[in-house]
Amino acid sequence: MPPEKPGPTTLGDLAIEVRSKNAGPFWVTMELFMIDADGYRTAADPDFLNEDVVARLYAVDPQSVRFFRIPALNTVKISFPRRVSQGGLLDRDMHAGQHHVPLASLLLDDRAAPPR
Repeated sequence: MPPEKPGPTTLGDLAIEVRSKNAGPFWVTMELFMIDADGYRTAADPDFLNEDVVARLYAVDPQSVRFFRIPALNTVKISFPRRVSQGGLLDRDMHAGQHHVPLASLLLDDRAAPPR
Protein backbone atom coordinates (compact mmCIF):
# COMPACT_ATOMS: atom_id res chain seq x y z
CA MET A 1 0.00 0.00 0.00
CA PRO A 2 1.51 3.39 -0.96
CA PRO A 3 2.15 5.84 1.87
CA GLU A 4 -0.72 8.18 2.59
CA LYS A 5 -0.25 11.55 0.92
CA PRO A 6 -0.12 14.31 3.53
CA GLY A 7 -2.76 17.02 3.32
CA PRO A 8 -1.97 20.64 2.49
CA THR A 9 -0.08 22.42 5.23
CA THR A 10 0.79 25.75 3.61
CA LEU A 11 -1.05 28.27 1.48
CA GLY A 12 1.26 27.33 -1.37
CA ASP A 13 0.02 23.72 -1.18
CA LEU A 14 -3.44 24.99 -2.19
CA ALA A 15 -2.12 26.95 -5.18
CA ILE A 16 -1.18 26.17 -8.75
CA GLU A 17 1.33 28.98 -8.49
CA VAL A 18 2.34 31.71 -6.07
CA ARG A 19 4.49 34.38 -7.62
CA SER A 20 5.70 37.90 -7.04
CA LYS A 21 6.88 40.66 -9.31
CA ASN A 22 7.44 44.35 -9.49
CA ALA A 23 4.45 46.59 -10.01
CA GLY A 24 6.61 49.51 -11.04
CA PRO A 25 9.84 50.45 -9.23
CA PHE A 26 8.15 51.17 -5.90
CA TRP A 27 5.54 48.40 -5.49
CA VAL A 28 5.50 44.60 -5.27
CA THR A 29 2.56 42.48 -6.43
CA MET A 30 2.04 38.89 -5.39
CA GLU A 31 -0.39 36.56 -7.10
CA LEU A 32 -1.99 33.43 -5.67
CA PHE A 33 -3.45 31.22 -8.42
CA MET A 34 -5.46 28.70 -6.44
CA ILE A 35 -6.11 25.12 -7.59
CA ASP A 36 -9.86 25.28 -7.01
CA ALA A 37 -12.69 27.20 -5.36
CA ASP A 38 -11.93 25.65 -1.95
CA GLY A 39 -8.36 26.92 -2.11
CA TYR A 40 -9.61 30.30 -3.27
CA ARG A 41 -11.99 30.52 -0.32
CA THR A 42 -9.06 29.95 2.03
CA ALA A 43 -6.81 32.51 0.31
CA ALA A 44 -9.62 35.07 0.01
CA ASP A 45 -10.85 34.62 3.58
CA PRO A 46 -10.10 37.92 5.36
CA ASP A 47 -10.09 36.09 8.70
CA PHE A 48 -7.07 34.08 7.46
CA LEU A 49 -5.23 36.34 5.02
CA ASN A 50 -5.59 40.07 5.45
CA GLU A 51 -3.62 43.31 5.58
CA ASP A 52 -2.32 42.62 9.09
CA VAL A 53 -0.97 39.17 8.14
CA VAL A 54 0.79 40.56 5.06
CA ALA A 55 2.16 43.44 7.15
CA ARG A 56 3.55 40.93 9.65
CA LEU A 57 5.12 38.76 6.93
CA TYR A 58 6.75 41.65 5.06
CA ALA A 59 7.26 44.29 7.76
CA VAL A 60 5.15 46.86 5.95
CA ASP A 61 2.41 49.22 7.09
CA PRO A 62 -0.94 47.37 6.99
CA GLN A 63 -2.58 50.57 5.73
CA SER A 64 -0.49 50.31 2.54
CA VAL A 65 -1.45 46.71 1.66
CA ARG A 66 -3.96 46.31 -1.19
CA PHE A 67 -5.98 43.13 -1.83
CA PHE A 68 -7.63 42.20 -5.13
CA ARG A 69 -9.84 39.12 -4.81
CA ILE A 70 -10.89 37.66 -8.20
CA PRO A 71 -13.26 34.70 -7.61
CA ALA A 72 -13.92 34.06 -11.32
CA LEU A 73 -10.20 33.20 -11.68
CA ASN A 74 -9.66 31.67 -8.20
CA THR A 75 -6.96 34.31 -7.81
CA VAL A 76 -5.90 36.72 -5.08
CA LYS A 77 -3.50 39.57 -5.83
CA ILE A 78 -1.75 41.50 -3.09
CA SER A 79 0.27 44.69 -3.56
CA PHE A 80 2.32 46.79 -1.18
CA PRO A 81 5.14 49.35 -1.45
CA ARG A 82 8.69 48.01 -1.63
CA ARG A 83 10.88 48.77 1.38
CA VAL A 84 13.60 49.92 -1.04
CA SER A 85 13.01 51.01 -4.62
CA GLN A 86 13.86 48.65 -7.46
CA GLY A 87 17.53 48.89 -8.34
CA GLY A 88 18.34 50.94 -5.25
CA LEU A 89 21.59 50.44 -3.37
CA LEU A 90 19.92 48.15 -0.77
CA ASP A 91 17.75 46.22 -3.25
CA ARG A 92 18.54 42.50 -2.95
CA ASP A 93 15.71 41.23 -5.21
CA MET A 94 15.58 43.59 -8.17
CA HIS A 95 12.64 41.84 -9.87
CA ALA A 96 10.82 40.99 -6.60
CA GLY A 97 10.87 37.39 -7.78
CA GLN A 98 11.49 35.93 -4.30
CA HIS A 99 9.02 38.02 -2.31
CA HIS A 100 6.33 35.35 -2.60
CA VAL A 101 8.16 32.79 -0.44
CA PRO A 102 6.84 33.92 2.99
CA LEU A 103 3.30 34.07 1.62
CA ALA A 104 3.49 30.61 0.00
CA SER A 105 4.95 29.24 3.24
CA LEU A 106 2.13 30.61 5.40
CA LEU A 107 0.89 27.72 7.51
CA LEU A 108 -2.79 26.88 7.17
CA ASP A 109 -2.80 26.25 10.92
CA ASP A 110 -2.32 30.02 11.30
CA ARG A 111 -6.00 30.41 10.35
CA ALA A 112 -6.89 30.20 14.02
CA ALA A 113 -4.02 32.31 15.31
CA PRO A 114 -4.24 36.09 15.65
CA PRO A 115 -1.66 38.20 13.76
CA ARG A 116 1.62 38.52 15.63
